[in-house]
Amino acid sequence: MEIDRTDVVAEVAAAFAGYEQALVDGDVDRICGYFWDADRTVRFGIDDHQYGLDAQRAWRAAQPPLPPGRRLVDTVITTFGDDFAVVTTRFGYADDAARGRQTQTWVRLPVGWRIVTAHVSEPTTGGPTPPGETR
Repeated sequence: MEIDRTDVVAEVAAAFAGYEQALVDGDVDRICGYFWDADRTVRFGIDDHQYGLDAQRAWRAAQPPLPPGRRLVDTVITTFGDDFAVVTTRFGYADDAARGRQTQTWVRLPVGWRIVTAHVSEPTTGGPTPPGETR
């Protein structure tokens, strides 16, 4: 198995960028279009969780837009072979000190690259500061 083939990383990076733009734009249909359309699709949010794309679509439709100025840092895309990838990143907003984290598992399906599971979290304050990071 080849890890991090340049062409596969580029494909996943393009899909991830499209997802991120849909998220910033607040386009529920486009956001959900990046997820596997299956009951087994799982998304764990900061204070929420959805099992299946229908549950996620309903949840997303009820959400307010993201705050302006979303930025990503330390995005890592790791691919395994031609059809499997993990994307991790940290995010924040221009006027918000929140430092969120997200992880997505992407799989190449017949319809293209899709997220099959996702996890979003925000660290609590007061814990130890990781090496190389300031608070």
